[in-house]
Amino acid sequence: MSQDWAKLAADLERLLKLRSIPFGMKLFEQRAAMEAIPRIRRPSAIHTLDQIVAQCARLGWTVGLTADDLVGAQCRAVVGLGAAKDAEWRSGQHMVGVWYSSPEDARAHQAAMACVPDGRYEALAVAPLASGRLDPPDIALFYATPGAMIYFINGLQWAGYKRFDWSVVGESACADSWGRALKTREPSLSIPCFAERRYGGVLDDEMLMALPPDYLAKAIAGMEALSKNGLRYPFPQYGIQQDARAGLAVSYGSRGG
Repeated sequence: MSQDWAKLAADLERLLKLRSIPFGMKLFEQRAAMEAIPRIRRPSAIHTLDQIVAQCARLGWTVGLTADDLVGAQCRAVVGLGAAKDAEWRSGQHMVGVWYSSPEDARAHQAAMACVPDGRYEALAVAPLASGRLDPPDIALFYATPGAMIYFINGLQWAGYKRFDWSVVGESACADSWGRALKTREPSLSIPCFAERRYGGVLDDEMLMALPPDYLAKAIAGMEALSKNGLRYPFPQYGIQQDARAGLAVSYGSRGG
């Protein structure tokens, strides 16, 4: 059954006070299927995938691309477009002396990245989640502050608790977010890297969550339950020198902290 994507997006924006819109990402085995999406835009220049994502999250565009639209193998490799993961890419030679001090360090970084395997997909599209144009997207994504992210995670953990462990590869952090989520089908949180901030317009205080869309309703239900308990985002400041007992008693009563 199709989701009400507009409502899911609106709920996320309301509960997390998002400054950019939630969006979806989808891979396509045939380019023609991507090009058939209503109101799809195609790049007129060569971009990083960070820029394409930003055009969706910041401008509300629906954008489709193939490997030829991306500036290099690093962007292609994360989402499995083209035959990007060749020996040259695995060597990480392009990062030696830029991000890593030795060929060994650069190779280790490339090996640590979570990427979609090559060979299956010809195209990718991003679209605002509310538009429903990728019904369903492979993953949903949104940028938010660290405070909003922990509140979203609290919502995911409200029922059916699970501990989350995430990775930090450093530069190429899109492998920690959309790469990992597409590959593992698990919620994936990242600290966006230099390239995402320089080319993708990601703000200093933003993190990125990527996850299969089935998790959204669960997280929203959890956040709504937390809200009824008086636990809402943004978090009100209590005061660093106040007696904590009165504040804790509102949430925990006689159960203690």
